[in-house]
Amino acid sequence: MFLFLLAMQDGLALPDQSFTDVVHHWHRDGLAFVHKDLPELVLVLVEAFILTQVVAFLVRRMERLADHRSEGSRGAEIRTLAAILRATGLGIIGFIVLVHVLGIFGIPTTSLLASAGVVGVGIGLGAQSLFKDMLNGIFILIENQYNVGDTVKLASLTGTVVDLTLRITKLRDGDGTLYFIPNSQIATVSNLSRDFAVATLSITVDAVADPDDVLRVLRATALSVRNEAAFKNIAIADPDVPGVEAISGRVVTYPVSIRVHVNQKDALLRELRRRILQAFEENGIPLGTDPANMLVMKRDPTAPPSQQPLTSA
Repeated sequence: MFLFLLAMQDGLALPDQSFTDVVHHWHRDGLAFVHKDLPELVLVLVEAFILTQVVAFLVRRMERLADHRSEGSRGAEIRTLAAILRATGLGIIGFIVLVHVLGIFGIPTTSLLASAGVVGVGIGLGAQSLFKDMLNGIFILIENQYNVGDTVKLASLTGTVVDLTLRITKLRDGDGTLYFIPNSQIATVSNLSRDFAVATLSITVDAVADPDDVLRVLRATALSVRNEAAFKNIAIADPDVPGVEAISGRVVTYPVSIRVHVNQKDALLRELRRRILQAFEENGIPLGTDPANMLVMKRDPTAPPSQQPLTSA
């Protein structure tokens, strides 16, 4: 075809023999293309079609999975990952098909690949932290390290995740401060909202109290709070009061712990403290005092011997 057009540019009036030669060469090149290049082109297009269908199948599966998990932020994160997979997969497949098609038609691709390599090296050197942020963000999504709404500890900061992208994580602490943490700076994740939380309360009691009585009162009180209608669906296990945890002077520490649903322990702990105070008052169990504060009693030397009350010093 190229030879035919070249001949037409040289002059409209061609000798019969030259026209026949051009048609012959065109026919020969066409047959060569049909026998050699066309099957290769069809094979490349078929492979590209199969790969695009595989990518589309994976994306559809991820979108259906996101629909099933629409009750939380996990669905939005899976959709984000699906969009990234679709764009990246189609981009890579399109580039490979372009290179093969250009090679089939005899167009040199060496300079194109060299230019792409130079551009890629320049972008990589100029945006290493950006790619590291995105790569770490992808792993956070894939490994399900944390979700929006989880209480976590990231980069020595503790708070609630309010937004999560491939590049940054937004964290808000108890004071309302909003932190923007690049994902590349997240080396260790402490998720405080995964699966369950433990409501823990350490009770200090004076050593004069009988440990058996203290444990009996604590276990009965904690169990009554756990079975309360307002907290029955919050607690997921019976309370655990293992025994004496520590002794410091005349102060004895008894731990009480109840496994609860995530972000549900504050109300239960407040009620548990109130009930323990009432139970200790009813059973005459004295609370412990700070061992650093000592109360020393001595007699008043100015009072008569028979009327010397004890005074504090």
